[in-house]
Amino acid sequence: MTVFLVGAGPGDPGLLTRRGAELLAQADVVVHDRLSAAELLDLAPDGAERIDVGKAPKHHRMTQDQINALLVERGLAGQAVVRLKGGDPFVFARGSEEAQALIDAGVPYEVVPGITSALAVPAYAGIPVTQRFSSTSFTVVTGHEDPSSGDGTVDWDAVARVGGTIVILMGVGRWPQIAQRLMAAGRPADTPAAAVRWGTRPEQHTTRATLATLEDHPLDSPSVIVVGSVAGEDLSWFEGRPLFGRSVVVTRARAQASGLADRLRALGADVVEAPTIAVDDPSDGGFALSYAIGRVASFDWLVVTSPNGVERTMDAVGDARTLAGVSVAAVGTGTAEALARRGIVADLVPERFVAEGLLEVFPAPPDGGGKVLLAVAAGARPVLRDGLREAGWKVEVVDAYRTVPVVPDEATTARIEAADAVTFTSSSTVTNLVDAVGVERVPPVVASIGPVTSATAVQQGLTVSVEADPHTVDGLIAALLGALAPPA
Repeated sequence: MTVFLVGAGPGDPGLLTRRGAELLAQADVVVHDRLSAAELLDLAPDGAERIDVGKAPKHHRMTQDQINALLVERGLAGQAVVRLKGGDPFVFARGSEEAQALIDAGVPYEVVPGITSALAVPAYAGIPVTQRFSSTSFTVVTGHEDPSSGDGTVDWDAVARVGGTIVILMGVGRWPQIAQRLMAAGRPADTPAAAVRWGTRPEQHTTRATLATLEDHPLDSPSVIVVGSVAGEDLSWFEGRPLFGRSVVVTRARAQASGLADRLRALGADVVEAPTIAVDDPSDGGFALSYAIGRVASFDWLVVTSPNGVERTMDAVGDARTLAGVSVAAVGTGTAEALARRGIVADLVPERFVAEGLLEVFPAPPDGGGKVLLAVAAGARPVLRDGLREAGWKVEVVDAYRTVPVVPDEATTARIEAADAVTFTSSSTVTNLVDAVGVERVPPVVASIGPVTSATAVQQGLTVSVEADPHTVDGLIAALLGALAPPA
């Protein structure tokens, strides 16, 4: 089996290459370093082994020889191994050493290039590494040389004389000496310089100064340092997004979380994915749903109340033509969109995306009565069932799915407690989070998708800061922006 040396990019999970994502999805083992975004590990199968070999200054979980041996061992064992490395495997990384170890052991390998931090991080800080009218070249240099090289092997005098932009990776620890060498070689003390820490990630921080004064500011690893006239440019976009610097907890089930999480990240938020529910089969294994779908032609209406209900119900339906002659109602546009993805156009969607809203617009039964099949989550509120029956409909209720609690691990719980806001998209997400972490560890800004969820939050002892209007993911994001984004 092949060992894949995959460049993870500088931090933003969206910068992973398509090839890298494909290989992660097939991995048996992911060997990753500390610069890999945690979200990338979620691309691997649930059963894949994840081994953290990350290195920090003066702290190594494994030596490089141990990492090499691990890759060889797993490769010879016939496992699909992804070695996920920050940036590009062959740009100031140990990818070449790992490749040589695999060659020596006769283990097939493949290199998947990644976007190097030398280019991506300045871009995310609004610093172009070249400009046609001022900086027509750039030099990428490591500031973290082989300790056995004494004073180092980089000819800083030559680097200074080349002109253009200098991009220094892993240079924070030696920055005062590097700056002195560059100035001694002729670079003016007032040359613009910038250090970008955790570039391309939500915690990105840019320090702008000069070659002489940058060391007067607090600097820390991992940082990319840019020296040259371009470092005086401020074409900022990443740090200017409305939710930049804010941390938001998403509590939806993992299968539904990605859409909301991705949109919040696009707005600059640091998203804590903490699913408090998982969607599972109903307790009867879906027997009642399958039995009812087998008789669906005898019903006048099929009513679904959530995207999860749509997926489970349509899986039971199979061929959409089975619903010919049956009207379909959806509570909310999200549910209607889920139906549309399965080839069904909802006949009825209320303006108010709650059960009460559907009752307000649901037609009266025909003369002689009519039948409604109501596919819901186990334990759902009886409002819709009771209201339809009071209106004269014969209602058969089936459990399409059930939600089960998911308890976050301690690391995730700590991130929840430190976050600025939490989003709740159902009553079960509220109850499960409070049960798991306690009221006191829930973030201060609570954003609810609608009145039913808000009522549950209040019952659990929370104060609802904002409520979506309309009661959709779009409305939830808009409400969150109003609560967290700085005024224009």
